[in-house]
Amino acid sequence: MKNALVYAYIGDSVYETYVRKYLIDKNITKVNVLQKESIKYVSAVSQCKILQELVNNNIFTSDELDIIKWGRNAKGTKAKHADIITYRHATSLECLIGYLYLSNNIERINEIMSFILK
Repeated sequence: MKNALVYAYIGDSVYETYVRKYLIDKNITKVNVLQKESIKYVSAVSQCKILQELVNNNIFTSDELDIIKWGRNAKGTKAKHADIITYRHATSLECLIGYLYLSNNIERINEIMSFILK
């Protein structure tokens, strides 16, 4: 396995691409509106809340929960706009998405993102 933060690095990009496509598919055509709407999904605070909702609804497998815990416990950079716990939870969601992406498990990413982007 790679460093958890490497998975979070790519997971952040994959996650944001899904969000951007979702918003574009909603026919939002103004970039400033796209940016404001994306914050509802991509900010650390939003990702932390989304992760908690998914955990509470038993969306993840036990293996995925292990990856989330691994990502949450990774030591990395300081958060700019969130407290450290919120930031680490957001990083753990990105880590899982990155892990699934690098494992070529796009079907599972699609399933998880469909819960998020409902």
